[in-house]
Amino acid sequence: MALKPPPSPPPRSGASRLAPLLALVPFALALAAYLVASHLRLEENPQDKLLPSLMKMAEAFDRMAFTPDPQSGEYLLWVDTWASLRRIGVGVGVAAIAGLLMGLNMGLLPRFKAVFANFVIFLSMVPPLAVLPILFISLGVDELAKVTLIVLGIFPLIARDILLTVEKIPRQQITKAITLGASRFAIIYRIVLPQVMPRLIDNLRLSLGAAWLFLIAAEAIASTEGLGYRIFLVRRYLAMDVILPYVLWIILLGFLLDWLLRLLVAMRYRWYLGSEA
Repeated sequence: MALKPPPSPPPRSGASRLAPLLALVPFALALAAYLVASHLRLEENPQDKLLPSLMKMAEAFDRMAFTPDPQSGEYLLWVDTWASLRRIGVGVGVAAIAGLLMGLNMGLLPRFKAVFANFVIFLSMVPPLAVLPILFISLGVDELAKVTLIVLGIFPLIARDILLTVEKIPRQQITKAITLGASRFAIIYRIVLPQVMPRLIDNLRLSLGAAWLFLIAAEAIASTEGLGYRIFLVRRYLAMDVILPYVLWIILLGFLLDWLLRLLVAMRYRWYLGSEA
């Protein structure tokens, strides 16, 4: 009996083939709008600093990234990038672990939820930027205050979302595990945890924007290095040729972090993508 060849995949529609190009349209329109506005302003006043030309921004980027600083001898962009990524990595990491543990235990342990649920809701209502001066006064102006601000800003939201995710897990799974003799520890960390991990990663993706906001605010007030520090340092000179590349660099870093998290979900939790579809 001859083996039949596997069926060929369905042909891609015209819309799916054009999807990558269509995704570039908003970026092209935004770039075109900036180039037109910059050209008009510079034509009227060649010394205008508000909308610098692409050449000016390229020169500023080269100066910050590939030319040693005359005073310190450091490449400022990379020093600032490392400082900011270190802070945001520690802050988001601590918030993710704390939010995961809090959400898991609140979702599975009624007494734990009764004790901590309202407190987590209370924390989620605290505007982090409003307590930033309190953090600097109580914790000092070093790294701890900046990291604490990030944790305070995103931990409660992660914990509440993990709680809701755990509560949506069918209780039959937990009942069967108990019937088979599973301990409470095994239920939490071997049955429930793998099911909420992709949701945690999605939470981190959604929290990155807020984490960058809190970080830049903290660096702008009290810091000696960092992307937010550099932006607020050069703003007094109206150095938009430095500020705009730094902002674009922050956006690129955020996009890369988001892409890495999406890739992690696609590689480790394909079942989750199927359930979301």
